[in-house]
Amino acid sequence: MSSRILTSTVIGVDEFMRDHASVLARTEGGAVAVFANNAPAFYAITPARLEQLLTLEARLARPASDVALDSQFFAEPTAAPMQVPMGKFAMYADWQPDSDFQRMAALWGVALAQPVAPEELAAFVAYWQAEGKVFHHVQWQQKLARSLQIGRANNNGLQKRDINTLSEPDKEIPTGFRGAK
Repeated sequence: MSSRILTSTVIGVDEFMRDHASVLARTEGGAVAVFANNAPAFYAITPARLEQLLTLEARLARPASDVALDSQFFAEPTAAPMQVPMGKFAMYADWQPDSDFQRMAALWGVALAQPVAPEELAAFVAYWQAEGKVFHHVQWQQKLARSLQIGRANNNGLQKRDINTLSEPDKEIPTGFRGAK
């Protein structure tokens, strides 16, 4: 079973138990993954990193306000994490897959050569909005990956051709046909 490790600092449980204070002092980003039996057992974090995480959690837990603030007085962070509804939810118009969707799709067994095209995403969202079903965010992404896999397989792995485009005729005569040089 594969696991996603959320820190670049990894250590064995025996070494961590010997001197946890110095291990945490040398961590990169204030977090360390502690392994037991070649699998992640738990994460240990520094007090400073815990404070950062709790501050972020408190900021994300605040309800969104409909009051517009003047940006010159209130500077918001530029790389705010994408807010995904917790638990199951019905598909909504502004739903987006995660930024690492192609990588995750590959882990689910769906190799996507190209990212999701806006028209593919719009068709997927429109279909599932009408259905009214509720799923978790990861389940929606899995459905999107399977939908793209099936839709692209019907077109030899390519995105659907735009039926409104006009093709240019070929002006060369193939060898062997009358009039060919």
